[in-house]
Amino acid sequence: MKFFYKSLIGIAVYILFNNNAVNAQGCVAIRGNGSFLTMEHPMLDTIAASESSWYFTASYRYFKSFRHFKGTEEQKQRQTLHNEVVNFQNTIDLALTRNFDRYWSVTVGIPYLINTRSSLYEHGGAERNRSYSHGFGDARIVGNRWLFDSHTAKRGNIQVGLGVKLPTGNYNYMSEFKNVTPTERPVDQSIQLGDGGVGIIAEVNGFMNFGSSFGGYTNLYYMANPRNTNGTRTYRETLRASLANESIMSVPDQFLARLGVNYTLSGAFKALTVSAGGRIEGIPVRDLIGKSDAFRRPGYVLSVEPSFNYSFKRFNLFANVPIAVKRDRTQSVTDKENTITSGVYTIGDAAFADYSINFGLSFKL
Repeated sequence: MKFFYKSLIGIAVYILFNNNAVNAQGCVAIRGNGSFLTMEHPMLDTIAASESSWYFTASYRYFKSFRHFKGTEEQKQRQTLHNEVVNFQNTIDLALTRNFDRYWSVTVGIPYLINTRSSLYEHGGAERNRSYSHGFGDARIVGNRWLFDSHTAKRGNIQVGLGVKLPTGNYNYMSEFKNVTPTERPVDQSIQLGDGGVGIIAEVNGFMNFGSSFGGYTNLYYMANPRNTNGTRTYRETLRASLANESIMSVPDQFLARLGVNYTLSGAFKALTVSAGGRIEGIPVRDLIGKSDAFRRPGYVLSVEPSFNYSFKRFNLFANVPIAVKRDRTQSVTDKENTITSGVYTIGDAAFADYSINFGLSFKL
C-alpha cells in the first residue's frame, strides 16, 4: 500500500503543479494567466495527516516568440528582412490552495508579468525599438471537487473545477513608442497585463494508474470571456485602412488540453516522476459566449511536453518544456469579414516561440 501511495503521489503532484498557466507560445498568447489544478494529495511524510491543509505554489514561465506564421505557413522572410516582432515574456505565478477534505478544495492565484516587445512597424517602420509592460495580471479563483474519494481511489480519479478570472491586470498598459504620434500608446495585446474581462473557468483533470509505477494523465481547460471588447486602442487602423475594424482589442476565450504518460521512481520519503505527453493551447476564432468583434490573434500551438517532478517531505520541485511541433495562426472574425469585403483571402500573422521553459516549487504550509 505504501508503494501504491508513493506512485499515486507522483502522478497527482505532476498533474497539480505542471499546469500553472495556459498561454500559447507567442503573439497568440494574451497573458500568463490560466488554469491551475488543485488536488487533495498526501505528501510522503503526511499520509496519515489531517485532510485539511494549505499549499503554496510559486512557478516561473519564460519564452521568446519570433517565428511568424500565417496559418501553418512560416513567414521565413521576416527574419531575413529583420522585420520580425520579438516578444520576451516572463511570468511568475503565485497560488494558494486550501484543501477542505478528500473531495473539495479552492485555489486562488495571481501572476506577475515582465514583458518586452521589439518591433519595427510599431515605431514608424524605420528603426527597431522596444515597448514594455510589467505588473500583476488577472487573478483566478477556482473551486475543485474529486468525483471519488481521493484517498481510496486506487486506479485513478477525476477532478472537476469551476471558477472565475477577475480583471485585476491592467488591460490598457501604456509604453513609449518612437517615431509615432502620440508617443505614449497602449502596448500590443500580447503583452498587456490583463484583458478586462470576467472569465468563466471550467476544467476537468484526471489520472489513471496502469501499474505500480506507470500511469497516465489528462487536463482539459477552457476560459470563456463573455465581454466583447475592452475599449483599449490598438492603433492598427493607422497602418492601413483595411484594419479599421481592428482598432479596438477583443476579449478572447482561451483553451488548453493535455494528454500523456508518466513513470514514477519511489524511495523513502521521496519520489521522482518523469513524463511525456502532448499539449494544445491557444485562442479560438469565436468565443463560446458573446460576440467576437475587433482585434484578436486566434490560433493554437501543438507541442510535445517532457516534464519531471521531484517530491520530498513537504516540498515538490517541477519543470516542463513544451516544444512546438505545429503552430497555426487561424483567420480571425475580422480577417473573414475583410475576405468577403475585398474578395481576396485575408489572414493576419502572429509570432510564435519554439518552446517555453516552466519550473517551480510548491510546499505544504
